[in-house]
Formats: sequence, structure tokens, C-alpha cells
Amino acid sequence: MLAAITVIAALGDAGLAIVQRWCSSTIGEGVIYDLRVALFAKVQRMPVAFFTRTQTGALTSRLSNDVVGAQNAVTSTLGSAVSNVVVLATTLTAMAVLEWRLTILALVVLPLFIVPAKRVGLRLQGIQRENMATNAEMNSQMAERFNVAGALLVKLFGRQGDEVGAFSARAAKVRDTGVRAAMYGRVFFVALGLVGALGAAAIYGVGAHLVVSGNISAGTLVALAALVTRVYQPLTGLTNARVDLMTAMVSFERVFEVLDAPEFVTDRPGAIDLTDAKGRIEFRDVRFRYPRAEQVTVASLEAPSALGGSDPDRDVLQGVSLAIEPGETVALVGASGSGKTTMSGLVPRLYDVTGGSVLIDGHDVRDLTQQSLRDAVGVVSQDPHLFHESIGDNLRYAKPDATDDELDAACRGARILDTIRALPDGYRTVVGERGFRLSGGEKQRLAIARLLLKNPAVMILDEATSHLDNENEAHVQAALDEALRGRTALVIAHRLSTVRDADRIVVLDDGRVVEQGTHDELMALDGLYAAQVRAGESTLTA
Repeated sequence: MLAAITVIAALGDAGLAIVQRWCSSTIGEGVIYDLRVALFAKVQRMPVAFFTRTQTGALTSRLSNDVVGAQNAVTSTLGSAVSNVVVLATTLTAMAVLEWRLTILALVVLPLFIVPAKRVGLRLQGIQRENMATNAEMNSQMAERFNVAGALLVKLFGRQGDEVGAFSARAAKVRDTGVRAAMYGRVFFVALGLVGALGAAAIYGVGAHLVVSGNISAGTLVALAALVTRVYQPLTGLTNARVDLMTAMVSFERVFEVLDAPEFVTDRPGAIDLTDAKGRIEFRDVRFRYPRAEQVTVASLEAPSALGGSDPDRDVLQGVSLAIEPGETVALVGASGSGKTTMSGLVPRLYDVTGGSVLIDGHDVRDLTQQSLRDAVGVVSQDPHLFHESIGDNLRYAKPDATDDELDAACRGARILDTIRALPDGYRTVVGERGFRLSGGEKQRLAIARLLLKNPAVMILDEATSHLDNENEAHVQAALDEALRGRTALVIAHRLSTVRDADRIVVLDDGRVVEQGTHDELMALDGLYAAQVRAGESTLTA
């Protein structure tokens, strides 16, 4: 019967071990999934200012290394803690039934397990925090140097050796902190083993006297000696679990540091959708200054050298009022820093105004849902971003269900259809990271085709032709003429050829509208615009 019970117990233990592993892995992987999705969704909602200050590598480290560290707390640490508590409780109960005095003696060393755990845990927390920060720095260096632009910069300046040296220093720091953490953990574990050995020795010593005096039998002592090892093993495990949990909390802190970051631009309660947009834009006494760093970012995600830096605490726009009618093309010109790009960023609500309001079709953009607002506004910048995917995938980012005929129509309008058809793989051609396999003009026209698929009521062109040669500029300008037909357009450009045909030119200076009118009207006014034209000839002063 005892042999049968032993076999049944072993089978039960094996079954419980499998169930425990299934539960811990299901919960742990579920935690990773939930945290990663929550972090990714949170980052998607963060304002543009967050990305201008954040190191990409440090941010991706939160979604990879830190989330896995948080998972370990759930799967390994908490799982082992539960099993150790069960083993400890059942073993102590059995020992107390056999001999309560020796059971109390076995627990005398309990403080030696508990007291050091807090100090060791705090020390390992500091090491873990340092290790994660250095890992994030390594990831940032790799993210910046492994993209095409970063790799080109390193090669052109011949800094490969310096880059390897900097990476080696960071990797050495990760190595050293890993060794320190391992040694702290090992010494602590060995010390706990010695404490357990002392407790077992006390059981043998005192128990032997009780056997000799006839208070207990030799069999009872043998049983207690066997059971006491099952007391100190889970006690050691629970003490280590506390230390592991304290270090794992560093991962949770870093994850929730991002999850709890403020969202500077959000939908107001009761926000409405912008439907059937006509494209009338109005700036009413708009004032704007860039938000403080603590409002839009997480300090630990910035480069160490950037800590403490902030945007100028002054109004970039100072009481701007301007109305743009549906279908009108308005060009914004002025020196760098005059507020042109800032104005264009307020229309799709990349930022919120500090004072005044921006309206589309009579609605304050803050009263509209962000999704509907951005569906109505399209932007073509001087360096449009393309994903490392096929041409077709990049185009369908604007309209996932677009048909091949719709792709053809958009590309025809953007003057790039013949170029795509000449490629061996056509729409299946992979453009490379950031579209580096395409020329500047091809990237611009592809971005315009993507906007034509989106079909917005408002188009914003931010230096869309500034980096192109004359031939490519002519192609892109023809594509833009097609894209702007029937749409409200806000054009930022320094080239005179781009702005002179606009319905109206608005001249900005130090965040204020100082002149507006057609090209001929402003030249006749002989003010700031005329001076810029004469000084730059074919370009406006940047």
C-alpha cells in the first residue's frame, strides 16, 4: 500500500508540475502581450514632441527587455513562491505533529532568512536599474547607427572605430553589472544554505539528546531530519523570491513610467466627427508655445546629454489670425523660426494651441475626433517617410482596401505610374528602409500618390520640393497641381516658383502675420516679401 501511495504521489506531483507550468506560462505570456500592446498603444497616442525628445532605442527597450523582466516576476517568482508556501505549510504541519519542540527550534533561524533579504534586494534593484539603463543606451546606439542614414554618416566621417569603442564601453558596463548581480545573488544564496545547515545541525544535536533521554524515538528524529530540509529549501526559495521580486519591480517601474506619461493631445469628452469636410481653415488670434518637457516626455527616455534641456519658453505664434477658404491655395513664407511649420502642425492638431483657436469648417479642431480630423488633412513633407515594405503596401497605408485600378489612378495623378510599371516587380517592389532605394523625386511622387488615395479636403505641403533638382521638381510640381485641384492647400516653401502662383501669400515674421496678398500685390507693396525676393532671386530667404 505504501509503495502504491508513493507512485500515486509521484504521478500527482508530476501532473501538478505540468499544470503549474501551463498556468505560469499562460499568465506570463499574457502579461507580456497585454503590456506590449498597452505600451504600443500608449506610444501611438503620444504627441509629436514626445518623439522629438525620445531615443528610439530606449523606447523599444521598454517594449522588449523591460516587459520580459516584468513577465519573470509573474511566471518564475510568483509561481515558485506559491509552490514554496504550500510545501512549507505542509512540512511544518507534519513536523509539528511529530515533535513540536524541534519544530520551534527549526524556526529559530527564520530571522536570518528574512532580515538580509531586504538589503540585498535593494542593492540588486540598483544594479538592475543601472543594467537596464545601459541596455537602453546600447539599443539607442544600434537603432541610430543601423539605419541607412546613420550608417552613411558613420562611414562618410570615418568614425567606425569610435562607434565600436563607444559600443564596447556600454557593453562592458552591461557585462560588469551582470557579474555584480550574479555574485550578489550567489553569495546570498550560499549564505542562506549555511543558515539552513546550522538549523539542521541544531535539530540533530538537540534531537539526539531527546532520543538518548527517551523523550522521542530514533525514528521520529530521522523523520524530522528528513523533513527539516524541506523547510529550509522553500524558505530559501521564498527569500530569493522576495529579492527577485524587488529587482523585477524595476521592470514594472520602467514600463508604467511610460504607461503613466501624460497625453498632451487627447479627444475631448463628446468630441464629434468631422464629416463631409469642405476645407475652410481659420486661425483666430492663435498663440502657441511649445510644451515643457515634463508635459510630453519621460525623462529616462531622453539622451543623458539632453536632460535638463527644454524648448524656448516663449510664444512661437503671437496672435495669428487668418482665414483660408475652401479650395484656396495659401503659401506661408518667412525666415526660419517665423512659425510656418508650427502653423501647419496646428491644423491636424499635432499640437494644441496655447491661446485662441484653429477651426476647420467652423469647428474648433479640439472639439473634433482626432481620427476624423486627420482623415480630412493630408501632409506632404520635404522628406516623406516610406516603410520598408513594397510600393503597394506603402500606398495602401492610406487606404487598405484600395483596388489596383485605384492605385493606378493615384499613381497616374502623381506622375509616377510609368516609373512603377517599368520596375520588374511593379507594385511589389520593396522600397528599402525610409525609401532609400528610390530617388528623392520618386519618393515625393509616391507620397503624393498615397495622399491622392487618402483624398483629404485639406493638403499641407511642407517644403515638398526643396530638396529636388529642377527636373524632379517639375515632375513633382505637376503631381502637386493634380493633388491640389479642388482642395484647400497650405504651402510652405522657399522657392519662388512654388509660391508665386498661390492664390494668396502670407508673410510671417517672428510669429506674426506681417503681410498677405498675391505675388504682384506684395511686390508692389515693397515690404518684407519684396525684399526677400530681391535678396534671394529664385528663393525666399530661409
